Amino acid sequence: MDFLHTLFYFIVAISVLVSFHEFGHFWVARKAGVKVLRFSVGFGKVLWAYQKSPDATAYVISAIPLGGYVKMVDEREGQVKEADLPYAFNRQSVLARTAIVAAGPVFNLVLAVALFWGALVIGEMGIKPILGSVEQGTLAAAAGFVEGDEIISVNDKVTPTWTEAMSVLVSSALDGEQNIKVTVKSFDDQQAIRTLKLTDKDSENPDVLYQRLGFKLWSPKLQPIIGKVLPDSAALASGLKQGDLIVSADGTIITDWMQWVTYVKSHADVAIKLEIERDGVRLPATITPKSVVVGKNTEGKVGASVYIPEELMKSVSVEYSLSPLAAIPVAFETTYYYSITSLKMMGKMLVGKASVDNLSGPISIAQYAGQSATMGLVPFIKYLALISVSLGVLNLLPIPVLDGGHLLFFAIEGIKGSPVSERAQIFFQQIGIALLVSLMALAMFLDVERLFQ
Repeated sequence: MDFLHTLFYFIVAISVLVSFHEFGHFWVARKAGVKVLRFSVGFGKVLWAYQKSPDATAYVISAIPLGGYVKMVDEREGQVKEADLPYAFNRQSVLARTAIVAAGPVFNLVLAVALFWGALVIGEMGIKPILGSVEQGTLAAAAGFVEGDEIISVNDKVTPTWTEAMSVLVSSALDGEQNIKVTVKSFDDQQAIRTLKLTDKDSENPDVLYQRLGFKLWSPKLQPIIGKVLPDSAALASGLKQGDLIVSADGTIITDWMQWVTYVKSHADVAIKLEIERDGVRLPATITPKSVVVGKNTEGKVGASVYIPEELMKSVSVEYSLSPLAAIPVAFETTYYYSITSLKMMGKMLVGKASVDNLSGPISIAQYAGQSATMGLVPFIKYLALISVSLGVLNLLPIPVLDGGHLLFFAIEGIKGSPVSERAQIFFQQIGIALLVSLMALAMFLDVERLFQ
């Protein structure tokens, strides 16, 4: 069921984003007077088609829902009827062809703005970015952060939730910024500005970077009371129920939830004798935490969450949303921010200043689709927006085969006054295909490696 859930939302994401990309090409082509033969959502066998007349555009839904394409009248792709020659793509001006090709990635960026706007207007519930204990030797400690600091903004970008604060912090660091300004508020509402000082080495690997930053979410001391019990878990198999209080484990008194979590992690595949309290009655129980691999370590996991009192949850939760008008500039700013960050990260990987571990292949992208959909509508919308930004930016790169490669050829044509020779285009397209195939192979390899980890 998890696989089907992930696959479904991955197909939804890819179909929406690629179809919108192709719609950009289609819409501008029609406006420029180019005849469009087919607009297809998906590849392969045609499942459904509509064509108003033999000379009209055929709208098609095909069997493989992993993309789409727009087929225009073009003399380079076959014989064109005499009557259609004025409407052929290759006979249009350089400006018109540039607009048609650029429309795909531009529409992806426009879609990202619309999606970010929708997420901001709908709003989301999150956890306040309040810091827990700050370990010595971390960048946070060096900058003067203390337990209880609530992050208000990062480089003047408002960060109302923990997820947003960490996202902007890590993105800013990976972006190469060496002085990150963080505005915080203490428990007594006094504001202060703390500056994180980083080096080039800190931004090479996101996992190492997060550890170096040293930020931990503040959490109160919670009683070891079982909240939700997951299906097919060690907790369910042992008979634990919501509301059970863990009194002791192998004779060791358990006083708070984190002590219980630490004990479980160190007992992977090892039976633990418990004493629990249920409805005022103490009962014995035995639980064997399942073994899970986290990074390079093996840890125990029972599949149960802690019970959090409703009043406490309300005190650390925040609902963040903007009015439709106020959300417009923020949506543009967010799209611009992630576009520039993506470009800089690609540049860093190209020159070896950032790890290729930052690459995500189709497996990772599919997993993120399923996970974000599980979290709710707004996280899935934000996921779509981020992938749409990546798709737009990637396609604008001046690599032959991509839209950006065609735009490069058009720019050369505009400068020299004649098209780039077909032989030269084929040569550079072969190089572009080799680069893309190599990049895809690397991303797939990293995806498979992550699966085994």
